[in-house]
Amino acid sequence: MLNFKKMRNLKHNNPLKFAFLLAAILLLQSCSDFLEQEPGTQTSINEQLGTKQGVLEAMNGMYRAIEANVRTEAFSTYADLQGGNLKFAPAVSTSTTIGQVSTPGSVVNLYSFDDLADKSNLAAFYSANYSIINQANLILEFADALKDASDTEKSQIKAEALTARAYAHFLLSEIYSQNYGFTADASHLGIIYNSKSITNGLQYPARETVANTYTFIINDIKDALNLYADTLILNGPAHSYFNKNNTKALLARVYLAKKDWKNAYDTADDIIKNSGVVLMNSGDYVAQWQKPDGPVSEILLEFSIPRNDEGAASTSLAAFFGYTSDTQYGKYTASQDLVNLYEPSDIRKQLFKNHPLPTLVNFQKEILNYYFTDKLQGNPGYVAFRLSEQYLIRAEAAIELNNSAQAIEDINIIRTRANAAVLQGNEDLKEAVFLERRKELCFEGHLFFDIARNKKDVSRNDGCIALSCSLTYPSPKFILPIPRSNINLNTNLKQNESY
Repeated sequence: MLNFKKMRNLKHNNPLKFAFLLAAILLLQSCSDFLEQEPGTQTSINEQLGTKQGVLEAMNGMYRAIEANVRTEAFSTYADLQGGNLKFAPAVSTSTTIGQVSTPGSVVNLYSFDDLADKSNLAAFYSANYSIINQANLILEFADALKDASDTEKSQIKAEALTARAYAHFLLSEIYSQNYGFTADASHLGIIYNSKSITNGLQYPARETVANTYTFIINDIKDALNLYADTLILNGPAHSYFNKNNTKALLARVYLAKKDWKNAYDTADDIIKNSGVVLMNSGDYVAQWQKPDGPVSEILLEFSIPRNDEGAASTSLAAFFGYTSDTQYGKYTASQDLVNLYEPSDIRKQLFKNHPLPTLVNFQKEILNYYFTDKLQGNPGYVAFRLSEQYLIRAEAAIELNNSAQAIEDINIIRTRANAAVLQGNEDLKEAVFLERRKELCFEGHLFFDIARNKKDVSRNDGCIALSCSLTYPSPKFILPIPRSNINLNTNLKQNESY
């Protein structure tokens, strides 16, 4: 239990350290209820994590924290909004500002490439990820000592916790560090990599280089892959938890971001050939996405939304993207920039339903077209990994490995399923795979990171109401500021350029 006398002394003698300790304790307890008992009581970490049941409760808390974090409005829209796949819907007809198009408060700063360190739109996302990392570290530190768990169960517990730790660090790296190729040797600023819980004492670490950050991420994933026992230890749908297949999918994505083409190719190839998961087919592609519940059949990992005892979902991504009626719809719709990329015959275009809505244009009401996506209707969970991405990873890596034939084959597998014209071999393959990722993986959190990895400029046209609708690469605005509160707590934590 906590020594409150020591905390009081620390508060008076070293207020900065006290503030950091208090924040760390709150971080430990946030985003999960696994330390909470009945109102007015609390159990110690040693007691809670001293049994298999306690550790499994902690793991459930960790997964709930991950799902809640990736489902936040600012993060779940970030990559597509910044890249130009999304625009904003007008205010609903029941509001006093009927037809007005404005930037939602959750993204108002970052949307203009002008996020604020003092009040960052993703400040909660930053802190929540480190809370998740701390939870994973606690689980790792207690797993081996469990007396009521088998060696197989311990291995599975550690594998999932290591993967969660790697995943959270990777998400942080994507948001707060320039892409791996920003400098020739990836010596630019990465993130703080935490491999110990705060129970080991307060640390004031500096940021790693991006090269070191990726080394730590990859090592964690490889360690996890060596531990997976293919044993489902938590109740619920298997596609909602880390396993060997979706951990390999994470590794393939990390290798792609690192531009480690050979390992990206081999890892994606392994998943395609050996995971047992197959692509959705043309005949039910649209219907699969339109299902009100449950993921598409080629899912590798979906962080499923929580449900009550009656099975009802409290909220989902449809709150941001969905359409029910002209007076009930989400804030985000597909931009014409995206919709225009699809050929008329492309079945993926059927996932965008046009709904004309009253819109204020120069203080006059006009009826404009808005395309809401069927990808995120009903009760969708967060699509973390699915098989189509692996084909496109293998294709991109194949191009860099001078294996154009394989790249064309993989791109055409995705295009043929979509009933789009196949590549003939004389196209710019790098641009072809970039555009295929934009079309196939839209609203799944990839576009802005793909733009940065390919060192492209951002150009947002249809519906852009930001102060700045374009961003020229390279720019410090391709990443966000470390929240000022975290900088203030750790004097070794260096802020990103321009913030």
